[in-house]
Amino acid sequence: METGFEYETSFEFAEFAVFGGMTLFIFLGLTILMIVSYWKVFQKAGKQGWEAIVPIYNLIVLMQISKTPLWMLVLVFIPIINFIGAPIVMIAISLNMAKVFGKDTVFGILLIIFPYIMYPILAFGPDQYIGEKTEVPIGE
Repeated sequence: METGFEYETSFEFAEFAVFGGMTLFIFLGLTILMIVSYWKVFQKAGKQGWEAIVPIYNLIVLMQISKTPLWMLVLVFIPIINFIGAPIVMIAISLNMAKVFGKDTVFGILLIIFPYIMYPILAFGPDQYIGEKTEVPIGE
């Protein structure tokens, strides 16, 4: 009787299932790490932690924390332009985020390249939010 599934061995299916399960586990772990990191960064900046988990609103708050101009948000939501605009906005946010936490441009570049490492360092490290004392941000 034909079942429609033709695997040479059941081992191939098991390998696929294990790989898929491991990928899901890693994805969920990184997602939880970033949620907790953003939550802590928001709290350090004087915002409520729950604001980090509300879609779109968290981007607005992140722009406020990093002192990135809110007009740049338009670049994220215009179709076709957002392919170029969204990365530009995230670069500006990362560079400004480093600045408002008293870090240098190199830290901002590392935030862009390695966010899963650098945001937890920013969140759980000794750095304090100094946004009030920060000069003109990128994008203004």
